[in-house]
Amino acid sequence: MNTVGSRLGWAVRDGWTITRRDLTHLANQPWQLVVSLLFPIMMVLMFGYLLGGAMTVPGGGDYREFLLPGMFGLTMVFGLERTLIAISTDASKGVTDRFRSMPMSGSAVVLGRCAADLLDSVVVLAILAGCGLLMGWDWHRGLDQAALAFGLLLWLRFAMLWVGIYLGLMLPGPEMVMAAQILVWPFGFLSSTFASPDTMPGWLGAVVEWNPLSATVSAARELFGNPGVGGDSWAAANALPLALAWPLLLTAIFFPLSVRRYRRLSR
Repeated sequence: MNTVGSRLGWAVRDGWTITRRDLTHLANQPWQLVVSLLFPIMMVLMFGYLLGGAMTVPGGGDYREFLLPGMFGLTMVFGLERTLIAISTDASKGVTDRFRSMPMSGSAVVLGRCAADLLDSVVVLAILAGCGLLMGWDWHRGLDQAALAFGLLLWLRFAMLWVGIYLGLMLPGPEMVMAAQILVWPFGFLSSTFASPDTMPGWLGAVVEWNPLSATVSAARELFGNPGVGGDSWAAANALPLALAWPLLLTAIFFPLSVRRYRRLSR
C-alpha cells in the first residue's frame, strides 16, 4: 500500500544509501577534510595571534575567546562550497541522471547529500573546538549551554546545506562554481565573526547585525559565556530567537526548491 508512511520509509532508506556512498567518497579522499580545516585554523592563527593584539572587544575580554565562536560559524557557512562542488560535479558527470533512472525516492539524493555533509560538519566542528581549547578558548556556562551553542551552529549548517544543494543543481557546470563561491565570501565576512558591529559605521553595523551568521555567532557567544555579547539594537538583544528563525526560514525556502529542481533535471 502506497501510504505516506511507506513513502517516507522509502525515502529514508534510499537517502541512507546515498549518505553511505557520499561518506565513502569522503573517507577515500581525506584531503578534503584537511583542506576544509586548514582555512579556519589559519584564520584563527592570523587573527588571534598576528592581529589580535590590535583588536578590542566591546566590554572587554580576550579577543581569541571572542573570535573562536565566529570562526565556528564562518566554517559552517563556508561548508556550503563543499556541498555545491559535490552536487555540481555529480550532475555534470551524469551521476545524478543515473540516480534518477533508478527506482528510488525522488528526494533520496538530496537528503543523502545533506546527511553526509552534516556528519562531516560535526567532525570539522569537533576538531575546531579541540584546537580552540588548545589556544585558550573555553565555554563558561556549563556543558548543556555549550551543547545548545554547537547545536545552533549545526542548525545554521543544515540550512546552508540546502542553499548549496539548490545552487549546485542550478549551475550548468563545475566551471560556474567559482562564481557562486565568490558570493559566499561577502555573506561570511559581513558578519560579527571578526569584529563587533558596535565598532562599525551605523549603516554597516545594522547590515551585519541582521546577517543570519551574526545571529548564530552572537547566540553562540552568549551560550558559551564568551565576550562580545550584547548591544542596543533589537537584533543584538534577540540573537537566540534569530539564530533559530533564520535557518528555519532558509530551510523552508531552499529544501522544497532543491527537491523540485532535482525532480526536474533533464526534462
